[in-house]
Amino acid sequence: MDRARTPTPRSDVPMAARTAPPLDPELGLALAALGAAARAPITPENLAERQRLDATVRPRPTAGDLGADGRFEVRELRVPGRSRGPDVTLVGARPTGLAGPLPLLYYLHGGGMIMGNAWSVLPRVLREWALPLGLAVVSVAYPLAPRSRYPAPVEACYAGLGWAAEHAGALGIDAGRIVVAGKSAGGGLAAALALLARDRGGPAPVGQLLLSPMLDDRGDTFSSHQLAGVDPWDRTSNRTAWQALLGDRAGAVDLSPYAAPARAADLSGLPPAYLDVGSAETFRDEAVAYARAIWGAGGEAELHVWPGAFHGFDTVAPRAALSRDALDARTRWLRRVLTRPGSDTGAA
Repeated sequence: MDRARTPTPRSDVPMAARTAPPLDPELGLALAALGAAARAPITPENLAERQRLDATVRPRPTAGDLGADGRFEVRELRVPGRSRGPDVTLVGARPTGLAGPLPLLYYLHGGGMIMGNAWSVLPRVLREWALPLGLAVVSVAYPLAPRSRYPAPVEACYAGLGWAAEHAGALGIDAGRIVVAGKSAGGGLAAALALLARDRGGPAPVGQLLLSPMLDDRGDTFSSHQLAGVDPWDRTSNRTAWQALLGDRAGAVDLSPYAAPARAADLSGLPPAYLDVGSAETFRDEAVAYARAIWGAGGEAELHVWPGAFHGFDTVAPRAALSRDALDARTRWLRRVLTRPGSDTGAA
């Protein structure tokens, strides 16, 4: 059952006063190098073409490719959906040769709910976290909007999470050490999973890793106006994506927090959260507000606002100093949350 929801106040700061924060110099150069076409906003009119281009430039690596010459064991699974819904595809991977049940990073890809895939995000996730921390990873091929609208994507993610926890023994994972994680749309889905797990009685993750999370369908925070036309994912693209997912429910007063977690009034009883976002990013203020609401409910949240960073900065410029700092902070949090009393990753 949905808990009570509360709206985010509208900003009353004059538009003329909304000067964007400066970009980190290194990131600014990387963003400029993308070119105008890559930074053009997504609209309802060009959405189908942008989805086609995304599938072209972001091809799916095969299971053999993901195996990285034997460093990882990889398999694709088809698991039942909830309430007779369609089956869900999971892509599981783990470092080769590690014995015993491993902690699980249950990862949800980004792309605004309208793009991306479960396969292309795995090489980086495996390299950055699975190998150094000794984690298993499951990436979810949730259905994309507008072909599949809410609640199909989040219910697919929840079905996969439940199946993984129920089959932990066969998967070689520890059902008591699951972190739900994701970037952008995936971060919003991970936050929604934490709410669903709390309200439906499990499976209970031990942490939620929310990277530039897409949390609020209303698109009326200060930062959404301040970064309009500046951030690569600005309020035009964001509005297009939410409308694709929700249809005429976008912006509705009574929208479920499982669709847009920023709508949740009660954030008590959630697992520890890590949130990060850029200071020059559309999602800045909704991420900060979500962390503040978790603290206000007596919960635990670690928040990083990276100065001069735009949406997806670490994907565009993974070798930039700020991107390396962000990776280090995320990795330290993952290690901490998985090595608390009662948990032991066995990682160095």
